[in-house]
Amino acid sequence: MDGAFSCSKAERFFEEIKGKKIAFCGIGVTNTPLIKKFLQKGADVTVCDRSTRETIGEVIDEMEASGAKISLGNNYLKDLDVDIIFRAPGIRFHLPEFEEYRKKGVVVTSEMEVFFELCPCKIFAVTGSDGKTTTTTLISEMLKAQGYKVHLGGNIGRALLPIIEDVNADDFAVVELSSFQLISMRRSPDIAVVTNVAPNHLDIHKDMAEYVDSKKNIFLHQNAFSRTVLNLDNFITASFRDEIRGKLSMFSRKGEVHNGADCDENGDIFYVRNGEKEFIMHRDNIRLFGDHNVENYLAAIAATEGYVENENIVKVAKDFGGVEHRIEFVREFDGVKYYNDSIATNPTRTIAGLNAFSQKIIIIAGGYDKQIPFEPLAPKIIEKVKVLILMGVTAKMLEKAVRECPGFDETELKILHASDMEDAVRLAVDNASEGDIVSLSPACSSFDLYKNFEVRGNHYKEIVNSL
Repeated sequence: MDGAFSCSKAERFFEEIKGKKIAFCGIGVTNTPLIKKFLQKGADVTVCDRSTRETIGEVIDEMEASGAKISLGNNYLKDLDVDIIFRAPGIRFHLPEFEEYRKKGVVVTSEMEVFFELCPCKIFAVTGSDGKTTTTTLISEMLKAQGYKVHLGGNIGRALLPIIEDVNADDFAVVELSSFQLISMRRSPDIAVVTNVAPNHLDIHKDMAEYVDSKKNIFLHQNAFSRTVLNLDNFITASFRDEIRGKLSMFSRKGEVHNGADCDENGDIFYVRNGEKEFIMHRDNIRLFGDHNVENYLAAIAATEGYVENENIVKVAKDFGGVEHRIEFVREFDGVKYYNDSIATNPTRTIAGLNAFSQKIIIIAGGYDKQIPFEPLAPKIIEKVKVLILMGVTAKMLEKAVRECPGFDETELKILHASDMEDAVRLAVDNASEGDIVSLSPACSSFDLYKNFEVRGNHYKEIVNSL
């Protein structure tokens, strides 16, 4: 299948949607470029969002000037006269309004669902509770180092459907997929990676079972020629093994795999084919620090086997400095090193961040309540934290979990409360001594105070850089 023929499928799609009444529900990273694309292609577009015009800003005026109808406020989904609805990932799939529209014959879909239908090239996709953005980026960097043209997108912050006509059959698409995207997907990628699964987003999903089931859509619709990469060290992902239809590859930092990638106790990393080990590199070649990043590399190595030569894997390991907001070094001030780990939006991510440091540190934690228990985090805080600075809605819950945990000693662990980020950084500065480490590692989402974890991390960095 050559590029011209492949693109014609996308061209036919856009020809068919001319004049169709299409609603885009949710204005954000995914739908904003889509809305502009569909307006250019002659669709009859309605833009829907719960927010007000003032909150959204000038982008809504631009869309309206381009011909889009606007439906805002609490009734944004009411009485839509449309043929197709594109749901933004952050909007619940099982909303009663969507169910009613489906009964009326309205198509309810999403950007990533349509991209998978139209994409002419091989797709690598990554999901997981933690590590998916770094792993997705690593796969992309390895493929690019090998000389391939790569289209990186999905939950990582870029919509790919708007550029579908530029994707050719010999390219690669590398996408990060959240549970919100996967819950409605009925197509799976050629190469699927599940980094790990732990409780997350239980404020949105009806229960843990729905969250896990949504993750499984990344491989449930694969064919026999596909590949699935699973984490042997994570109980939930390891349990998926019997449901894999194509080639199964595992990765492990703690044990040996039969096919996939592992790391031995000496730090040597191998690719394994039918039990036969091929040395790739030592973990010291990896510029990113922390055991969790070794796991991210193992996942990426297992995913790209057969596509990327070892020398290019090693080159990426030595050169790649990490993704923003993931244990990102901000600066050293008065002998104290400050890190930004705003991506730590759940307890397991904060545990991974704490394990990356060899000394007790000062952390700033707390935020929006995703209804995830903090008790599993408490022992790690007691082990790895000297000063715990709490802020946001979950501050009291976090403190309760730590104080009630066996082994808590208030002479060893100081707990402080901050009114906002400026106050939290001030408390960190006041309680830090030369040689200390301060990390923003919230264990919670940011929605109580910030639009997203990026905005939170950037605000933290601004404050630290202004010290």
